[in-house]
Amino acid sequence: MADNGQRRADLKAGMEVDIVLKQDQRSGKRTRGIIQQFLTKSASHPHGIKVRLEDGSVGRVKEIISG
Repeated sequence: MADNGQRRADLKAGMEVDIVLKQDQRSGKRTRGIIQQFLTKSASHPHGIKVRLEDGSVGRVKEIISG
């Protein structure tokens, strides 16, 4: 089972992940990058933990690529 980024405990700054940006939610287009900061405070979120990537993109984690 692929990890889908719903649990904050599974994520760490510096991990490579695929996120979906707010404007891409309808299309489901993913953006790949490195986690810089966590924006979701809760331990889990049904749509994925919201993060900021190193390039400044903000979105919800859909898949972990590498740790």
